[in-house]
Amino acid sequence: MRPRERAKGSWNMAGIFGRGRDKRSGQGTGEAANEAKPHSAAGALVKDATTASFAADVLAESARQPVLADFWAPWCEPCKQLAPVLEKIVKAAGGKVKLVRMNIDEHPEIAGRLGVRSIPAVIAFQRGQPVDGFMGALPESQVKGFVERLAGPFDDDADRLAEAEALLAAGDAEGAADLYAAIIAENPGDPAAVAGLVKLLISAGELESARTVLASVAAGGERDTAIIAARAALDLAEQAAAVGDASELMRKIAANPGDHQARFDFAILLNAQNRREEAAAELIEIIKRDRAWNDDGARKQLLQFFDAWGAVDPATISARRKLSALLFS
Repeated sequence: MRPRERAKGSWNMAGIFGRGRDKRSGQGTGEAANEAKPHSAAGALVKDATTASFAADVLAESARQPVLADFWAPWCEPCKQLAPVLEKIVKAAGGKVKLVRMNIDEHPEIAGRLGVRSIPAVIAFQRGQPVDGFMGALPESQVKGFVERLAGPFDDDADRLAEAEALLAAGDAEGAADLYAAIIAENPGDPAAVAGLVKLLISAGELESARTVLASVAAGGERDTAIIAARAALDLAEQAAAVGDASELMRKIAANPGDHQARFDFAILLNAQNRREEAAAELIEIIKRDRAWNDDGARKQLLQFFDAWGAVDPATISARRKLSALLFS
């Protein structure tokens, strides 16, 4: 299976249902679907579908709200990981979206017509047409984002995260921490809230607590960009705590500009002081002088800085440009 692969293949519904024939009844597939009885009560947010009921459960129902068709099989481990995440998010949406599950071992025809070649595969339908999809057991935050792009926001987590960031900017770290903790209490392991709280703990010097909170991220959340950044920031903070005194490192560099270890350690300390451009400059200087030093250690450390700072941070953009110019000139 290929996790996190975007669903591909033909999602054009023209001719798929209107021309199909049900082998058992001889009727068009759409007619057979109208006669089929759903497995769950009408209006249920989550239900199972058959080949015969697909048109009613998915195509017709998607005229009212988006419907997610989840193609799965009992032997598929990623399917088992994704299923509870999908159900949790669909139920949290409060009727803005519905979920229809189709076991492809028992009902392979629809998956074949839609070009599904790997499972789990989720295809979103609106107004009777497939409009988006994904494959693989994505982290909860990404599944939630996918659903919200279809149905709009359905809880206040985004507002509370924005409020926490505003409190941080205003210097109210305690208030921001309370908001992050409240989100985590309601949605254990939420990657955005975990990452925010970890960075707050790092700023307070509580590195062991930060490591504990980071370990609580929901399964699959370790691939979330916010968690990657928080982990990189924690690793850097732990490095900074072990490298020694800045003035001593500066003295060593002044006495011997080729002391790459002192320059490397000094870059770690500069980053801990949020002097990002200066930290990057020290590592780039090492790369200029000796690219192979410490098994390309300066470049690798710079890439970890980029993970911690984020791809759109001005320091990342500037340093990445300089690194590219140096490596490919």
